[in-house]
Amino acid sequence: MEKITTNKASQNGVRALSRKLTELLKDKSSQIYQDNVTRFGIPEKYVRQAFSEKTMPETATSGKSEFNLALENRCKILGFAQMAQKNESLAELDRIVIFPENTRKGIRTQLLSKVLAEQKRIRTIIVNAGEEENHARRSYEKNGFKPTIETTIETPWGNKLAPVTYQLEIGSQ
Repeated sequence: MEKITTNKASQNGVRALSRKLTELLKDKSSQIYQDNVTRFGIPEKYVRQAFSEKTMPETATSGKSEFNLALENRCKILGFAQMAQKNESLAELDRIVIFPENTRKGIRTQLLSKVLAEQKRIRTIIVNAGEEENHARRSYEKNGFKPTIETTIETPWGNKLAPVTYQLEIGSQ
């Protein structure tokens, strides 16, 4: 059986993740392409830039975000989480992605547990899920997140999205 670990990504890990995401985006039928470009109408150029080998490492080194990887045998990337600290006590789980061939194995829960355990000063975690992202919404609710607001937002690329914001209080745990 493969050993699955979750750890904070090194710069090399972030670059490897970026390369994997960039490669997956080449296939318009891939789940990564479908989830980011097709489902939410995000322009492909914008998604490619966000996942680029330039942008992702810059985001990690700037302190704006921290990446955690779920790894098989310490080398194969199974998924990742991106956490963005908003202020001293609030952070946003910007993304948590388990690559399709690795779903339904408890990896999302393992990765989320690791990310939450590493939050020392953070008291509140928020995460947004699309109105139709039922699997993600169930996962957040299973892990203690509570829906707090449903809203409609105007995106920088001109579309309207209707995310549900979830919140988890971790300061008392």
